[in-house]
Amino acid sequence: MVTLAILALTVLVSWQAFGNRRLLERLLLWPPAVERQRQYDRLVTHGFVHADWQHLLFNMITLYFFGRHVEALFTPYIGALGFALFYLSAILVAILPTYLRHRRDPSYRSLGASGAVSAVLFAFILVQPWTLIFVFFIPVPAIVYAVLYVGYSIWMDRRGGDNVNHSAHLWGAGYGVLFTVMMEPRVVEVFLARLASPSF
Repeated sequence: MVTLAILALTVLVSWQAFGNRRLLERLLLWPPAVERQRQYDRLVTHGFVHADWQHLLFNMITLYFFGRHVEALFTPYIGALGFALFYLSAILVAILPTYLRHRRDPSYRSLGASGAVSAVLFAFILVQPWTLIFVFFIPVPAIVYAVLYVGYSIWMDRRGGDNVNHSAHLWGAGYGVLFTVMMEPRVVEVFLARLASPSF
C-alpha cells in the first residue's frame, strides 16, 4: 500500500507541475535556493516532479513492479512507515553528492524519482539476483542488468552532456544495497548463495 501511495502522490504532483511552471520551479532541486534561501525541502521534493510523461512513466512503472516486493520484504523489519522513510531518505541520499557538486551553480537543475527508484530496484536485485528484468522487452537477469546499469551510469556520469543525473542513479543504487544489508545482514549470505546457483 505504501508503494501505491508513493506512486499515486508522485503522479499527482508531477501531473500538476506539468501545467504549472511555478510549482515545478518551486519543487525541483535548484542548488542556490537551498544554499541561499534555506529551502532544504527541495532535497526531497525534487523526487516528486518529472520532466515529462515519459520520464514519469518509466520511473513509476519500475517503482510499481519492484517497490511492492521490496515493501513486503522491509515491512516485517521496519514497518510500513519505515519503508516510506527508506524511500524518502533514498531521494535525499541520492541527490546529496549532486547538490554538493553544484551548490553554487545557478544554471543547474535536477528533478525526478530516479535515485529513490534505483534504491528500490537494487534492494530487490540483492535479494533476487537471477529474476528476469525486461529491458525494452528483452529478458535480462537482474544481476547482469545491475552490472550493466552501474557501468553505464559511471561512464555517462564522467562523460556528461545528456541531461540525466547518473550520479543520483549510482548513489541511490548504493544506498538501496547498504540499507538492506544494515537492516538484515544475513541478506549478504543469501545473495552469495543465490548468485552461485543461477535460476531463471
